[in-house]
Amino acid sequence: MRAANLSVGWENPYDERMLTSSPSSITDQTSIFALSATNSLIALAIYVLMVVALWRVFAKAGHAGWLAIIPIVNLVVMVRIAGFSGWLTLLYLVPIVNLVFHVIVHIRVGRAFGHGWVFSLFLLVIFYVIGYLVIGFSDDKYRPERLA
Repeated sequence: MRAANLSVGWENPYDERMLTSSPSSITDQTSIFALSATNSLIALAIYVLMVVALWRVFAKAGHAGWLAIIPIVNLVVMVRIAGFSGWLTLLYLVPIVNLVFHVIVHIRVGRAFGHGWVFSLFLLVIFYVIGYLVIGFSDDKYRPERLA
């Protein structure tokens, strides 16, 4: 008899709506789709801006500009512009090392175009789209002897 009294009020402790992970109404589904489409368009716009900027940077450094379109190849070219061997691009596959190497590469790219480490850190590492647009469309000259 005592066990029956304890079960009163505990028939369904969970709300069924909280157990589902999918959106329950059509408005929830529509808002998720709209957010996904918006994020995709923003990512595409950033990618196009980066291709335009890197195309100009690669052309200034004496490489073919169309290499900026190919995702892994543009990283290899960027490492070569920084004065390293293209094989060192494999360091991007090593955790933690990739973050340090990424900063080093972009600081050296900035130095090769005549900019200091503050410009390189803020505009080539953090706000990279703006930084590479500045380098690509300014009168900066690529001089690999600055890397020595």
